[in-house]
Amino acid sequence: MSKIITIVNQKGGVGKTTTAVNLAAGLAILERRTLLIDFDPQGNASSGVGIDKDNVPLQIYDALIRHTAIEDVILTTAIDRLSCIPGNIHLTGAEIELVHEFAREYKLKEALQPIRNLFDYIIIDCPPSLGLLTVNAMTASTDVLVPLQCEYYALEGVSQLLTTIRLIQKNLNPQLNILGILLTMFDKRLNLSTSVAKEVHRYFKEKVFRTIINRNVKLSEAPSHGKAIFLYDIKSPGATNYLQLAHEVIQRYAQ
Repeated sequence: MSKIITIVNQKGGVGKTTTAVNLAAGLAILERRTLLIDFDPQGNASSGVGIDKDNVPLQIYDALIRHTAIEDVILTTAIDRLSCIPGNIHLTGAEIELVHEFAREYKLKEALQPIRNLFDYIIIDCPPSLGLLTVNAMTASTDVLVPLQCEYYALEGVSQLLTTIRLIQKNLNPQLNILGILLTMFDKRLNLSTSVAKEVHRYFKEKVFRTIINRNVKLSEAPSHGKAIFLYDIKSPGATNYLQLAHEVIQRYAQ
């Protein structure tokens, strides 16, 4: 049965999509069958693995709203064992269309049922909001992973996110677990990064991943080439960081 990890933070620009793409790629490199689901209308995770999001015949919207078989929406990528279900601007319509649906929070969970045994890990990249798409993702998931940027406003809004997670645990998905908090865009030259990291560790304790994603220009460049960091520059610090994260995720489940 797949481990389903939603990458979530309602604040934009925290490295959410970068983490979804490169964690998924890292798990695949470590020989885990991995599926990346682009659940963000911006479609950046799709582009990040080389898929032309605007010219795909089918995408997650079709499985969610039109009840297309989920198996027909899965695409292969340039990385062995990494598949992707793309998403694009049509997902904006899905949020509106789901409002009047019965059991609307469970639509993604229902859609994923037929493929739960085909993958070791399913990684879901969410939009930067706590709307119905994100609620669907967390309801369908076994775990959430929260990227936090090492900047002044890092913890602002996290309390709202944690409240949402607790509500979903109480009302929709009692098994939902917080897999961990991931520090991103860390710059060791800045005292601010260090102080934010200390504050996050003080607040979340053992939930914080040992792996820290350092600020790295190669991580910023890779998406424009439609490549995960491992295909763009495997020797970069970003590639090292995300491979370490993939190892740590596997270890957390083993424990």
